[in-house]
Amino acid sequence: MDVEKQDLGRLPRLAKLYVSAISVCGFFIMARCAVVHQAFHSQFFFYLACAILCSKFKVFLPGITGTLSASFIFVLASAADLNLAETVAIGVVSGVTQLFIAARKRPRHIQVVFTIASQAVASTLAYQTYLLPVGQSMALRLFWTSIVYFLANSWAVAIILALTEGKRSYRVWRVNLLWTAPHYVVGGGLAGLLHYWNQVAGWHTAVLVLPAVYLVHHSYQLYLARVSEEQRHVGEIADLHLRTIQALALAIDARDGTTHGHLRRVQVYARELGRELGLPEDERQALDAAALLHDIGKLAVPEHIISKPGKLTPEEFEIMKVHPVIGAEILESVHFPYPVAPIVLAHHERWDGSGYPNGLRGEQIPIGARIVAAVDCLDALASDRQYRRALPLDEAMQRVRAESGRSFDPRVVDVLQRRYRELEGLARKETGEKSPLSTEIRVGPGVGPAAGFELSQRATVHTRPGFITSIADARQEFQILLELTQELGSSLKINETLALLASRLKAVIPYDGIAIYTVEGEHLVTQYASGDDSALFSSLEIPLGEGISGWVTQNNKPMINGNPSVEPGYLGDPKRFSVHRSAVSVPLSGLQGVIGALTLYHHEKDAFTKDHLRILLAVSSKAGLTIENSLHFEQTDEKATTDGLTGLPNARSLLIRLDEAVGQAGRDQSRLAVLVIDMDGFKQVNDRFGHSAGDLVLKSTADILRRICSEQDYAARMGGDEFVVLIQGAVAANIDGRVRQLNDLLAQTCRQLYGADFLSASAGVAWYPEDGADAEEVLARADARMYETKRRHYSALAQLSGAVESFSVPTRPLVQGNMRRKAMQPVKFG
Repeated sequence: MDVEKQDLGRLPRLAKLYVSAISVCGFFIMARCAVVHQAFHSQFFFYLACAILCSKFKVFLPGITGTLSASFIFVLASAADLNLAETVAIGVVSGVTQLFIAARKRPRHIQVVFTIASQAVASTLAYQTYLLPVGQSMALRLFWTSIVYFLANSWAVAIILALTEGKRSYRVWRVNLLWTAPHYVVGGGLAGLLHYWNQVAGWHTAVLVLPAVYLVHHSYQLYLARVSEEQRHVGEIADLHLRTIQALALAIDARDGTTHGHLRRVQVYARELGRELGLPEDERQALDAAALLHDIGKLAVPEHIISKPGKLTPEEFEIMKVHPVIGAEILESVHFPYPVAPIVLAHHERWDGSGYPNGLRGEQIPIGARIVAAVDCLDALASDRQYRRALPLDEAMQRVRAESGRSFDPRVVDVLQRRYRELEGLARKETGEKSPLSTEIRVGPGVGPAAGFELSQRATVHTRPGFITSIADARQEFQILLELTQELGSSLKINETLALLASRLKAVIPYDGIAIYTVEGEHLVTQYASGDDSALFSSLEIPLGEGISGWVTQNNKPMINGNPSVEPGYLGDPKRFSVHRSAVSVPLSGLQGVIGALTLYHHEKDAFTKDHLRILLAVSSKAGLTIENSLHFEQTDEKATTDGLTGLPNARSLLIRLDEAVGQAGRDQSRLAVLVIDMDGFKQVNDRFGHSAGDLVLKSTADILRRICSEQDYAARMGGDEFVVLIQGAVAANIDGRVRQLNDLLAQTCRQLYGADFLSASAGVAWYPEDGADAEEVLARADARMYETKRRHYSALAQLSGAVESFSVPTRPLVQGNMRRKAMQPVKFG
């Protein structure tokens, strides 16, 4: 196991001391071995050659800049069969070889020195472990030897990476290296096998273990490829998680119309201060999220208190003081992988212990909370508020400085004072001046639905409940929305995504029916509908600009308590009408603009309130992006497996299906026919009538294949004018009949289109298992027989016509992997 890192030459002081200590130990061991050792044996040179060869069998460890090769097997074997000096030599040489072979970057001198020293130490520890009196069993001794060698190697790499990248060494070892332990144990078993062969048949037989070494290496390559793919997926989920946090932060930010961008600016300041103060990586990630979400508990505070344009009363301040506690409770339910909730809980604690909610003082306050407190105060003083105008940035910084040692950590204030102008410029650059959300949404007069609106009755006036009920309701509402935004995007299947959205909305907005429409051309089509009249809404095709949903989509504005009956009218059937009496609809926005509308229906008039509209608007942007991604995924998936011209499955789908069909036939002990079909005369169509006519012939051929194939058959376009049909459980007579039927229909089609009969098909059939043991062999045999048929066909035509024209006929097909190439060689007739 070796470490490869681009900037390993610029080490922190502790890392340099560590490298120096390892180097002293390693070179001392090598010096002792050089003094004591007399001569190397032939077995040593053989093991050394094998170790150097196996150094090429290395894999790059995911998540860190390190590699793992199979050469350690011969280090373990040397510990059992050779002396200390030879074991150390093999370990050092194989380690340096691994460092240089197929390296992503040229290793630095310090890397070479560290590798030599660490391998000398690890090899010595492994050798001494094998000599310990842990029992007479060679297998047990090799097991402990492999464990010690693994620990020495992995911890050497983990410590240097942790010291270089500012991470915790145990976390680096546990997350990135611990999983390689079974690899070493398996290597110990192979080393034991080498030792056994050495005792029984001589050390030359060790060459027999090389195929097993390669298999171990190859299995790890496949495993790591899958791990890398999973890490990529985890990274995408993490990005989605971060975007969810940012969307929630925007919702919090938009609740107070005077603090646009406040949370993002606090995040920029806090992130830079955390890096300056040397916080570990997990604490910096927690600080990054907490800076955005530190005011999330204000969702449970009545809006009249948050937006009050003057000073708070003592009673109002008691309500406001609840928000850190509620914010921490909300975030604890999210199960962040880093400590976000403690920062949010303590961000109003003061250095002198006079803060809230728990009266913590000094170092009792989490460092992330101390950073957020100082930065939050600075940005609040420098921003406009309902109760005062913004202070100049320098004056705001002076006030924060005056509270150093009382409200804020002096160390945090010192760093903030040194960099606040630089950080303000960075914050302005990242956040901009425009509000990311529109918080005052109104539908102006003018354009309306073509069918007009039903006159609405005056909405019922609801009295405001007590603040305790408001806090509980707000918290419940936010929790549901938080779960919804987290779960959206968990599946790329459009039906699952929309069903989840509908079920979650039902918990916060009472409705009797829901429909989600998306834009297709100049109309809206229904992607999802449930509840009363779902069948009715599923059949709608609404022109843009008409009906509730069409108007909302075209104008990119929401509508509340519209008349649902104007939408079913587009069915063209006056007898059909909706039982719903009111609807609320919001546009769904994606990266390319408005992609559709989300509409809820209710049996009663004026059933929806402004709060319902607010909730829908809060989730519509996230829902729009998720729906857009799901639709793109379905379209991409369909294009990747379908031939765009004929609509048949393409070659990629065919090869996958062929492998499955062969496996099924093997399990059922049944026969599988593979029929390869190539068009005769197709070139004449292209030459005489153009490629558009050729495309028409290919489409017609695909239609013919659909007609003559049963539901159990599988027809696909392999490429060009070549088609393949898979037939389960067929007999030869049925195959011949289908080929004759195909030729008859082709001739009929050619006469209808071009008034001549010059189209036919050459076909070749192969059977599994008679003609091949796997999918590729059967396909290759069918391909060869098709070309034999085509050659006979051209030969017969040439003899009948006495023509002197030359025909180019393929001599044989070549099949390699999942791609086929045709070797073309002219054969002249005349």
